[in-house]
Amino acid sequence: MNEFEKLKEASHFLHAFNSAGAKLGVVLGSGLGNFVQEIEVSHEIPYEQIPHFPVSTVEGHHGKLIFGSIGGKPIIAMAGRFHFYEGYSPQEVAFPIRVMKFLGIETLLISNAAGGVGEGFKVGDLMIITDHISFAVKNPLLGANDDRLGPRFTDMSEPYKKELIAKAKDIALRLGIEVKEGVYFGVTGPTFETRAEYMLIRILGAHAVGMSTVQEVIAASHSGMNVFAMSVITDIGIRDEENTITHEEVLQAAKEAEPKFSAIFREMIIAF
Repeated sequence: MNEFEKLKEASHFLHAFNSAGAKLGVVLGSGLGNFVQEIEVSHEIPYEQIPHFPVSTVEGHHGKLIFGSIGGKPIIAMAGRFHFYEGYSPQEVAFPIRVMKFLGIETLLISNAAGGVGEGFKVGDLMIITDHISFAVKNPLLGANDDRLGPRFTDMSEPYKKELIAKAKDIALRLGIEVKEGVYFGVTGPTFETRAEYMLIRILGAHAVGMSTVQEVIAASHSGMNVFAMSVITDIGIRDEENTITHEEVLQAAKEAEPKFSAIFREMIIAF
């Protein structure tokens, strides 16, 4: 069975759950899964029940697809995502994004936990992603292209829609929440970066680095979806002290920043 047929089968299974006709999708990253408490849930489907879906293996990722609404606006939310470092192919990482497209999702809000390398960044900051650098990850569009999914050569001049960025900045200002803007550098993981790698990533023009998001955004752009993404800065890559980074600390930092993140995402959904 080819990719298109797998997508048809998965979306056919899920179609009945999207009776509200959601056009907005949400991807929740490490430590940000409690955002589901903001959702008036209609249906929760564990990933293992969805045909051809990968299964999340990372702590902090719940592993279910949620159909529901926030402020009366219908949404589909991924509580837990998939990563290349888990052993999944880039195409498998992108599969749920394509399923959302098949279900009618037009706009995608993506979150992640990231390491800060930008000047003046601190743990707990929220960074609106304005662009990304994808050279260090494997492109999910490699291989034969199916024109039914998108064009052979995808324009990536505006992967993160400026209109959505402006809306998020207005919301943050109204709520009194400080947000930063910057470039996200995608890496494979699962190792955190060396000090030299953090320095290189900053030199190349990035402000944050993480192990997700980029392949999802490429697939979303390929399929014609509009994307907004925001990182929670959970650790600082360039630092003077000789400390180490643990996944537990990343989850804790994300948890502490979650109320601010949730407030912005909730208002963006309501205003959609």
